[in-house]
Amino acid sequence: QVQVVESGGGLVQPGGSLRLSCAASGSIFGTYAVGWYRQAPGEQREWVAGITSGGSTNYADSVKGRFTISRDNTKNTVYLQMNTLKPEDTAVYYCNINFRARGYWGQGTQVTVSS
Repeated sequence: QVQVVESGGGLVQPGGSLRLSCAASGSIFGTYAVGWYRQAPGEQREWVAGITSGGSTNYADSVKGRFTISRDNTKNTVYLQMNTLKPEDTAVYYCNINFRARGYWGQGTQVTVSS
């Protein structure tokens, strides 16, 4: 079993920053691809950023230049640094870990950008 836990969400003013964490535990080892997704109320879940097992990163156009995905393999944790946040970034953010051809989702963490 693989467990995925997101954390770091909260309420922030426009222009502010947050760092989300995605921690994996259980029967997981080595490196694996991870994606961050988000889902706003009434909207479909959308992909935000991804990092491969080799460390290559990709971003949705809407967050490029503002968000940075990184990983600490010693902690089995992937981070999403979010800067210059906008109200339209408000959503529940989810982490998906792709390990041995299976995807594992966390429970999500709420990010609210509002003044």
